[in-house]
Amino acid sequence: MSHDRPIPSLADEHTTLDELGPKLVRIAGAVGLVALGLAVVLGYARGDGWQSFGWSYLLGFAFFLSLSLGGLFFVAIGHVTGAVWNVVSRRLAEVTAANLATLALLAVPVMVLAHRVMPWASGESDAPAALLEAKAPFLNLEFFYVRWAIYFVIWCGYAWWFWKRSLEQDTTGDPAISVRMARKSGLCLLLFALSVSFAAYDLLMSLAPSWFSTMFGPYFFAGSFLGFMAFLTLMTFWLQGRGRLRHIIHVEHLHDYGKLMFAFVFFWAYLAFSQYMLIWYANIPEETEWFLIRQSNGWGWIGLVLVFGHFLIPFAGLLAQVAKRRKASLAFWAVWILTMHWVDLYWIVMPQWRPGGPTVEWLDLLTFVGIGGLYVAGLGRLASGRSLVARRDPRIDDSLAFENA
Repeated sequence: MSHDRPIPSLADEHTTLDELGPKLVRIAGAVGLVALGLAVVLGYARGDGWQSFGWSYLLGFAFFLSLSLGGLFFVAIGHVTGAVWNVVSRRLAEVTAANLATLALLAVPVMVLAHRVMPWASGESDAPAALLEAKAPFLNLEFFYVRWAIYFVIWCGYAWWFWKRSLEQDTTGDPAISVRMARKSGLCLLLFALSVSFAAYDLLMSLAPSWFSTMFGPYFFAGSFLGFMAFLTLMTFWLQGRGRLRHIIHVEHLHDYGKLMFAFVFFWAYLAFSQYMLIWYANIPEETEWFLIRQSNGWGWIGLVLVFGHFLIPFAGLLAQVAKRRKASLAFWAVWILTMHWVDLYWIVMPQWRPGGPTVEWLDLLTFVGIGGLYVAGLGRLASGRSLVARRDPRIDDSLAFENA
């Protein structure tokens, strides 16, 4: 690569939201509250004991939860590997991860409506009674609530610790803080792997209580990190379009955004195929039932959309180097991947509620916009009044000068 590109200076860059922060909080928060209010009215009008609302809300919640979990992984893996290239982007990931506190509040409706949505709790599962009884020590509401409290303590605890230490380093410039964050990251990644896997089992896999897959946790993680990288790409472009970080995050960093999206498109497909192939080959009724529902009554078409839209098309589209170095191209694929990530979660969740075939209802859209609005408002609140880049990280100069080999 050419080394003629001038190295940007933090002193010459706009690295705070300033007036954009409060404005973002007001607009996104208002949109979110209005959309959720309309969803509540529509959910009540359905007269089905909030089940329709609960299923739609769970889908939207899972989508935004996955983005923040991807952000936490981005922060921890960057510290534990001592990565240089991602230092200029890490603050955006720290804010996304710290927004797990907002998601902890948004999880309340999921917990409150669990007895109406989760088939093992609502009594509407068609799984054999003996199987449900055998799983009862794990699949019961009391333990479900305890586990989710533990998950959020782990996630929020680490996310806020990393964020606060990073902000402290902005003030003190102490390089020892980077060493401390690197040391903490190893245990964080271990607890992250366990908690995210079990959260995926609880929130998504248990919607079909008779089904299980040991690959489901990694499958959810792969989609989550891929979705986060797409979200980080769009967040970067949104900020740069408003005069922030315009030269700090440059084409070399964007190239690595694209490389990670490309890699995780393939990793997600590898896990999806492996999970399907092993279950298909074993042909055990308790395992094949999950896929049979998703191949019937039109749901099979959604599966084909995922084969092409989540794997083959973005894999081919991101293969060329030029696609990963042009903003317009990278923005297109980021939007595409985020859309497919939602379709993937929709295909996981909704066949259990709408086995008659795929439909997208107003409740799905309103709960998505509602949760999304409050999620974005949370991001704006966290980022307001703070630098959007880790200004005094000891690797910041190397990150600014980073070039792909």
